[in-house]
Amino acid sequence: MQQYYLERTLQAVITVVSVMTLAFFLLRLMPGNPADAYRAELIQNNPQLSQADIDHRVEQKLNVLPDAPLHEQYINYVAGLLQGDLGESINEGVPVSEIISEALPWTIFTMSLALLLSFAIGISFGAIMAYKEGSYFDNGLSVLSIFCNSIPNYIVGILSIWFLGYQLELFPTGGRYSTEMEPTVGLLEPIQTLAFLGDALWHASLLILSYTVVAAGGWALRMRGNSIQVLGEEYLRVARLRGLSERRIATRYVGRNAVLPLYTALLIAIGFALGGSVILEQVFTYPGVGYYMIEGLEARDYPLMMGVFLVMTVAVVLGVYIADLTYGLIDPRAQTRGGDHR
Repeated sequence: MQQYYLERTLQAVITVVSVMTLAFFLLRLMPGNPADAYRAELIQNNPQLSQADIDHRVEQKLNVLPDAPLHEQYINYVAGLLQGDLGESINEGVPVSEIISEALPWTIFTMSLALLLSFAIGISFGAIMAYKEGSYFDNGLSVLSIFCNSIPNYIVGILSIWFLGYQLELFPTGGRYSTEMEPTVGLLEPIQTLAFLGDALWHASLLILSYTVVAAGGWALRMRGNSIQVLGEEYLRVARLRGLSERRIATRYVGRNAVLPLYTALLIAIGFALGGSVILEQVFTYPGVGYYMIEGLEARDYPLMMGVFLVMTVAVVLGVYIADLTYGLIDPRAQTRGGDHR
């Protein structure tokens, strides 16, 4: 069992390092690599700077040695990462770690709410659809779920902004919270904290709605398929012969066994939710990590791009890692490496 955990941990670390390494070298081998682009910008804006000053600024800004070979730049970059140094944003002029630490909680706030809401709605409707298999309710909701799941969430976002934001003026169309609101989170100021959280939720409502509408359709279809499969199992007939109520059968036998396979998908989706926030946050002008990823791309802000990309990579790998290690604990039937964790 310890060997299994060690292997999975090693695989996760290797995956993160491999993706980070690939991204590092691809960015620097592309035409107009980060150091050259920033050097050209410095020369254009500050023609009086000496070559030594330019090299020093490039090194401080990008956390690389501009004239060193690529492998030395990589070693220097990794050494900085191990010290928590992601470099300095070219566009924002502040350390990338500060931008991420300030933006990440907002993305976690919106994406976690959207993911949990879509999961709850999806598995609820999916279970009902399975019990009513072949009915008008099942057929209609199946078509609706397929339709919702096939629409890009940013399309739903644009439509919700136009209709609920501009036409009906029910929700704000951008920002994290109202400009007149004082950001307050603390147990000593419960009223101010609740007011701030309510305002933040109001501003994030359309973003959460856009993600939920699309994701709920996928969860509903998965839950429906799992539930139909469970409903055909022999042990359900035995449970009915034992005189168990349909409610107990639905919750303890059908619901539990149908939702267990979705556990892994949910944890993986938590990681991918950060990546899914990229376009949505840009649509809603919501400054989370996804928003800054697009900002970095548009401004050729390579330190910011690399920092956000690294966070997203770690989130995805961590989700898969936790799912892999814990699924066997919640479902003893799961077989890993020939039947158990050795």
